[in-house]
Formats: sequence, C-alpha cells, structure tokens
Amino acid sequence: MSEENSNSNWWIWKVFWILLGLTAFEVGLGMYKPEFLVNTQFLGTKLLNHVFIILTLVKAGYIVLVFMHLGFEQGSLKWTILLPAFVLVPYLLFIILSEGAHAYLMI
Repeated sequence: MSEENSNSNWWIWKVFWILLGLTAFEVGLGMYKPEFLVNTQFLGTKLLNHVFIILTLVKAGYIVLVFMHLGFEQGSLKWTILLPAFVLVPYLLFIILSEGAHAYLMI
C-alpha cells in the first residue's frame, strides 16, 4: 500500500520542489539585490520589481495549471484562462506604477 501511495503522490512533490526553487530564487534576489537590477529604472520602477512580478506570474500560472488540472487540457483552454491574467495584471501594474511615479514627481 505504501508503494501505491508514493506512486500516486509523486506529482505533489514535483510541484513542491519547483515552487520552492522559484520562491528561494525570489528570496535570494530580495536579500542580495544585484546592483544592475536595483540601479536600472524601467517604466518608473526598479528592474528588480519587474523581475519579481514576472516570477510571481510564472508561479501563479504554474499553480493554476497544476491545481486546476489544466496541464492536461488542450492549449486553447489553457490560454483562455491564463492569457487574460497575464495581460490584465501587467496592465494594471503599469497603471499603478506610472500613476504612482507621476504623483511622486508632482510633490
């Protein structure tokens, strides 16, 4: 029974290690803050913030694909669910960051 149980749960450990690796990479970037990412401005904020946003979107997409069982669906269904989030979230962040930079400059 334990062999059958371990064979059926291999995917959860795979997901765990992938998400742990991405999270550890994000934490490492946050702790060490490479100079070229901190000193470079892009769209009103540091490039490091954009890296965090991209990595967070990748993790969110992976979680949706795995835990909503979309990984085994056709590509069109995957993109129907993921594409609006991948378009809307950066668009909303762009609005927030550009308006925040404008408000900061006006003070």
